Formats: sequence, structure tokens, C-alpha cells
Amino acid sequence: MNVIDLFMKLLSFESITPDDAGSLAFIESYMEGFEATYVNEGGVKNLFLTKKFSEGPHLCFAGHVDVVPAGDGWETNPFVPTIKEGKIYARGAQDMKSGVAAFLQASREAVDFQGRLSILLTSDEEGEAQFGTVIMLEHLKKIGRLPDYCIVAEPTCEETFGDAIKIGRRGSINGYLTIKGKQGHAAYPEKAVNPVHQIAHLFQELAGVHLDAGCNDFSPSQMVITDIRGGMQVTNVTPGSLEIMFNVRNSTKTTQKDITLYIAEILKGIDYDLKLTQGSYPFVTKRDSKIVKQLSESIEKVTGVKTKLSTAGGTSDARFMGAFGIDVVEFGVINDTIHAPNERTSIEEVEKLYTVFKDTVVHFTDSREG
Repeated sequence: MNVIDLFMKLLSFESITPDDAGSLAFIESYMEGFEATYVNEGGVKNLFLTKKFSEGPHLCFAGHVDVVPAGDGWETNPFVPTIKEGKIYARGAQDMKSGVAAFLQASREAVDFQGRLSILLTSDEEGEAQFGTVIMLEHLKKIGRLPDYCIVAEPTCEETFGDAIKIGRRGSINGYLTIKGKQGHAAYPEKAVNPVHQIAHLFQELAGVHLDAGCNDFSPSQMVITDIRGGMQVTNVTPGSLEIMFNVRNSTKTTQKDITLYIAEILKGIDYDLKLTQGSYPFVTKRDSKIVKQLSESIEKVTGVKTKLSTAGGTSDARFMGAFGIDVVEFGVINDTIHAPNERTSIEEVEKLYTVFKDTVVHFTDSREG
């Protein structure tokens, strides 16, 4: 079985999150010579495959086999992979069974890796991610087998295959702000406290504001208003409160405390409640890390493209690797149809991705830290 055969097989599993649909059992049987460990919790299956070749660093490939629901608008059956004009159509083609197929095949064919080679797979990335990768990492920490380096094969390329890898991700802080007022009749505004009027002139200090100046690794942390609700959907009653929801994709330069202090300063004299939750924390892998250097070299060798080191985009399971102190990068195919109807990737990209991963494995222990 070559990488495209394997890819087509993985796409045929209807593994809608958090159901692996039998794909992990198939992968376990396919990866001959690798020791398998399952850590299952909350109805989620997590598989860790590992093989020690010799003494040396521990390199892990990581990803997820679960996909989002197919939805409407497909021209083909989303779980019967279809090849048209060199492209493969199926749910999960880009996100991220292409990456899983590429690193499985590259790892299966490894013969002389100097160290330990592992694979971490979950069926809970597209959902809450509560019982997925983080559960397996906690287990690996307990048994002293956390990887030194990790490649998460999420689709990272923007316009041309090889043009971007992720060396970090911003965090995500969710905000729930309630401006308190006093409900009243619209004809007698002086008898009410209208929270909309209280805050209207301050929106320019909240909506879209940059909370820091950014840095070499991250763009500025920006407050993005996502929802505003108040009133009773009538024209003669002023609202008693105004609820605002926002999100901040934060760099390492902005924390929940910083946001709390900023809002306190802007809303001085206004009665309000603020609740913040942290969906994920920012992390970055050093640009001179062995894994960043070797993957970049392999990409350029295979594609001729000098890759960009990026921290843009949303969250991924790489955030858990970063939290455990693992040097982690992300690299995969172009991500222009992820979660969309008629999701697809090209045969050429998948074959190149496999070749990049194979070259990375072969030459990984040749590279040195900066």
C-alpha cells in the first residue's frame, strides 16, 4: 500500500467527531513493529504508537482522525473518496487525513532513525478536545515518555504547498461583559439608566482595539466583538442591561489580567460585570529549534519553496504539546477547503507531504540545535 492508497482508505472511515469509526484499529494493524497504547476516556479513543530504533531524541507525529460533519452541498459522497482531475474529494481530505496518511507511511518505512519515533492520534480534536490529545500527553508524562519534538500535520499552507509552517499559536480568551443599567420607558429617558447610551461613546476603545503591539512571533492581541444583546425587541422600553461577548486571540504579551485592567480603566464609573475564560494559551517554538530547522530544510529540498514561519490562525492540538514543554511545529497541505462542502486536496500535495516527512525522519538526527 502506498501513501495514496492509505489516504483513500482513511477517508473511507466515517469518523465524525468523536467517533473514530474503526480507523484507529486499522492504523494499529497497519503500523507493524510499533508498540500500541490506548488511553480512552469520555467516549474518546486515543492511540499512541511508538518504536525505539536506538538511543537518541524522541520525535512524534501527531494528528486526529475525527472530522466535522459533512453538511450539505456536496457533489460526491463525502465518505466515498473520489478522484477528479488529480484531486481527491472527501470530508477530511485536507483536515487532516492527508497529514495522517503522510506521516504514517513515512514512519512505517523508517529503517534507521536514531532515536525513538512515535505517533499520537486522537478522535477528539474537532469537538471539545477535552478527552483527546491532552489525556494521552498526561499519560505519557506519568510514564516518562513525553516526546522531545513533535510535528502536528494540520493543513498549514496558504497558497502554494510548502509556503508556511506553524511554529506557535496565539491563545484564545473569551470575554463576557455585562453593562448594568435601569430599564425604563423610552419617553422618559431621564428616569432610566440606558446601558447602550452609557457605553456608546466608548466602543471605539473596545471594538477592534489592539491590546499590545505584537512582536516578532505574534501579531497584536486584538479585542474582537462577537455579539451584542440588549433590550426586549420593542421600541418603547430602554434596556436594563447590555451583554457584550468578545474574543481576544492573545500573544504572550497579553493576559487575562491585562484585559481586566484595561476594561476597568475604559469603563471607569460604569456598573458592569466581566467574566473571562481561557480557551487556549499562546506558545511558540524557537526558530532555531532542531525541528523547525530540519522541517524547513526538508520542505525546501522537496518543493524548492523557502517556507514562512507563522503563528497565525486558530487553535489546534499543538497547543497541548506547547503546554507540556515539547518543541512542536505544524505542517500540512493547503487549507483552502477545510470544513467546506467538496473538501479536497491534490494527489501531488499528499505525495510531497509524505516525501517531506520521510526526509525529515531520515535527516532529523543530522541537524543540530542553534
